[in-house]
Amino acid sequence: MARFLYTLLYTLLLPVFVARLWWRGRQNPGYRQRIGERFGRLPHRPGKHGLWVHAVSVGETLAAAPYIKAMQQRYPDLPIIVTTTTPTGSEQVKRLFGERVFHMFLPYDLPAFWRPFLKQIQPGLLVVMETELWPNLMAACESRNIPVMLANARLSEKSARGYARFAALTTPMLKRLSLVAAQNATDGQRFTELGLNANQLEVTGSVKFDVDLPANVQQMGEALRHEWGGERRVLALASSHADEDEQLLALFPQLQQQCQDLLLLLIPRHPERFDAVTRAAKQAGLTVQRRSQGRASTETQVYVADTMGEMLQLLAASDLVLMGGSLIAHGGHNPIEPAALGKATLIGPHHMNFAVIADNLVSEGALVVVQPDTLAEQLLCYLGDASRRQAMGKAGEAAVARNRGAVKRLVALSAAFLKLS
Repeated sequence: MARFLYTLLYTLLLPVFVARLWWRGRQNPGYRQRIGERFGRLPHRPGKHGLWVHAVSVGETLAAAPYIKAMQQRYPDLPIIVTTTTPTGSEQVKRLFGERVFHMFLPYDLPAFWRPFLKQIQPGLLVVMETELWPNLMAACESRNIPVMLANARLSEKSARGYARFAALTTPMLKRLSLVAAQNATDGQRFTELGLNANQLEVTGSVKFDVDLPANVQQMGEALRHEWGGERRVLALASSHADEDEQLLALFPQLQQQCQDLLLLLIPRHPERFDAVTRAAKQAGLTVQRRSQGRASTETQVYVADTMGEMLQLLAASDLVLMGGSLIAHGGHNPIEPAALGKATLIGPHHMNFAVIADNLVSEGALVVVQPDTLAEQLLCYLGDASRRQAMGKAGEAAVARNRGAVKRLVALSAAFLKLS
């Protein structure tokens, strides 16, 4: 009955969902493109019994990348389908894999769309990254005997409380999962408390620790530093959200008093904010350069990274990284990439989406939690102490190396479901 009511409500709201796509398309035209795919229309005809990976947006796509690459390397003839929900996620899939995977947007969660979709792709396994679960999708997979694995699964205490309020819908959905590969035991326990059977749980660690660093990424970072002025100190705000760039811009004069050569590198999380961040920097009276519009110089005070897919190179060019999404109540973003690059890394108090990872890195001396009311002092503390930054960077590289291995475990589990030798 709960799923019937959910389906009825979803059907009634479908025009609103479509209108929302059109509305969001004002800033990102990708939302207005390929709408037919969201109704189950396939742009490809992938081979049967392949691997289907669903990654909502950019973060999940980047997390899935090492796993997908490992599956491709070990099973080169296996068809791989990757679905996303957002156009930015779609762009990441194309950038990372090109034509080596079949990509499409995930259909809306209605049985009328799942029946033809699943009949045509006939996957051997669906791997859902992190916590993107849809009741009708789970039921449709169960009816077709398609195993579903929730990979790199995480569930914060707040999210668990939210799921618990809809137990009549959540519990059957969890029981339809073939396996939950949790990032840690704490998150795994939350899934079992919501109704997941204990024999459906494996703790595999986080695939984010298996970050794939390009061999030349440090050289690429050095090339950027040379462009900006090789001896300048560079503070990066990575994956920022609204009101976070503004906080750093407001602090810039204070930071510059003690760090006169400072370059502030702003890396907005979403492309639709590139213009707004640039305007805010100019309104602050600072010399601004957008990456897409030419080279920076030694006179540039704020560098706006308004391109996609260059995060690692930009972080490699930094001295100190502050993770975005954590100075506001958003939940934070992944601090593993800067740690893997050997960069001193800070994160704000709102990092619940990466709480266990953050605690791990903090305990290893690879990450420091900062508070907005003392942010300037804390930033200056690290900007002014190269030896402290270097020590934190070495601790980060070591912590990431010790926690690798989740991808290998996921590949083995996937091979068992797909009956691959």
